[in-house]
Amino acid sequence: MPIKKITNKTPVTKKVAAKKVVKKSAVEKPVKKVVDKMTVKKVSKQPALKKKKLVYANDQTSFWVSNGQILNSLVSLRDALQEMENEVYLYHAGGAHNDFANWVATVLNDNKCAIELEKAKTKASAKTVVMRHLKTYVP
Repeated sequence: MPIKKITNKTPVTKKVAAKKVVKKSAVEKPVKKVVDKMTVKKVSKQPALKKKKLVYANDQTSFWVSNGQILNSLVSLRDALQEMENEVYLYHAGGAHNDFANWVATVLNDNKCAIELEKAKTKASAKTVVMRHLKTYVP
């Protein structure tokens, strides 16, 4: 009879990493961020502009347009530019000279407007310049 060797073996248990179970809902909802709404004031870096008083030219310093109109303020210049023919505008503001800009600078004392009027090539752009500068005056 063959001899059996008796060994005392104990059962070995292996450690197995446990699987994590993640439950997924049928539809995943996006996470909403909560934002505290605050009123933000815009801080202007420029100081508040003081509105100027509109200057009116007297009879001797009024602008006499070649079509017969007589202008005495920026308001009348704006209105004249709206109805003025291109030839009349080019007569006063064509080439190297600009009669409107010279008059606005010397008589109406608005150098900023005059500088922009010198750059205006069309009567529409000149009217835009005058309208923008009229906003700086007291109504």
